[in-house]
Amino acid sequence: MERGLLWLPLLATFIWLARSGWKEYQKVEAYRQWAQQFERAKYDIYSVLGQKNNDLTWGVPTSTGPINLESFSLQEVQSIQLLVDNQAVDLETPPTKGRSIALEFSFPEPVSVIKVPFTEIPLAAEWGKYLQQQLKRSRQDFSPKVSTDQ
Repeated sequence: MERGLLWLPLLATFIWLARSGWKEYQKVEAYRQWAQQFERAKYDIYSVLGQKNNDLTWGVPTSTGPINLESFSLQEVQSIQLLVDNQAVDLETPPTKGRSIALEFSFPEPVSVIKVPFTEIPLAAEWGKYLQQQLKRSRQDFSPKVSTDQ
């Protein structure tokens, strides 16, 4: 009887771990189906992010699919910054550690900000660099062409 009582917490822990793993698997499968509509997508425990052309969509992952989805156009974005512990950091030389990590998208009118959380600094920095390049490219494509012909 004593041995049975010793094994009971271990059995409860195993059941809890199996249930947690199943729930996470369901989240990843729901994300995988959601992400098929995008050219580029990311998943982590805090958020999902998808890009199709210049449109970005982000939300919170659940086992039934992402919720609280928000979409915006990259052309509307004024600036993109990587925040680590609520401090802007350089994308080229990000810190190695931090508690809260997010990409911050600033919009000119009305003055607003969207913060997309990340779990890993290198992944956030990679997305930040890529999206800044896309932002520069889209601004060059839509800037007025100055003719030098006379």
